[in-house]
Formats: sequence, C-alpha cells, structure tokens
Amino acid sequence: MASSTTNISIRMDSDLKAQADRLFGELGMNLTTAFNIFVRQSLREGRIPFEVSLNQPNSETVAAMLEAERIAKDPAVKGYTDLDELFADLKA
Repeated sequence: MASSTTNISIRMDSDLKAQADRLFGELGMNLTTAFNIFVRQSLREGRIPFEVSLNQPNSETVAAMLEAERIAKDPAVKGYTDLDELFADLKA
C-alpha cells in the first residue's frame, strides 16, 4: 500500500531553524525527517515525548542554589580572585 504525503507549513524563528538545520544535519537528517520522528514518537507514546514545563528547578536544585547564596554571603568563607591561590589551597 503506497503512503501519501501532505505538506505542512510551520512558522519558526529563522535563527532557531538554522540551529535546528545544523543539529539535524549532523545527525544525518533534515528538519522534515526530525519532525516526522517527533510526530511518530508522540503517537507511539500518546503524548509529547519529553517533559514540557515552566523550567522550574527541582527541590534539589533549589536547595543547592540557596546553599550557594548562603556560602557567598558568609564572611567566614574564604573567597578567591586568583586561580593560582585557589589551586594552592586545594593542594594543601
């Protein structure tokens, strides 16, 4: 049974398209093939095949960020402006 195809038109930022063309080219495909892979995987899984979120960090990342802020504000923590000094202290 022969498969029929149809054309679709997608509006996309030109820089984003150029980046996608480069990436998919490196993977040995074009944007059409990549889009078809995305659609087939979506149909197989019955969903978008990756997590779509508001890009909010998870609790572990939030805890690490709060710890980094605390350390940065702590006057008892030694800071470095010279990499050689940092590496010297790490070797000690």
